[in-house]
Amino acid sequence: MPQLLPLPWFGTLLFAWAVFLIFFPKKVTAHTFPHEPASLKPQKLEKTSWNWPWV
Repeated sequence: MPQLLPLPWFGTLLFAWAVFLIFFPKKVTAHTFPHEPASLKPQKLEKTSWNWPWV
């Protein structure tokens, strides 16, 4: 069974993992989003008591 010989496939596997581990993280971390979310100022909520009509 020639497909079980590791000689040609092991080099391909190592090269593919080297590409994934060296080049792709740089591209992913260099990615910028076109629309950064704007930070909102925290709003102070006004607490009002509920007036129950039947009490």
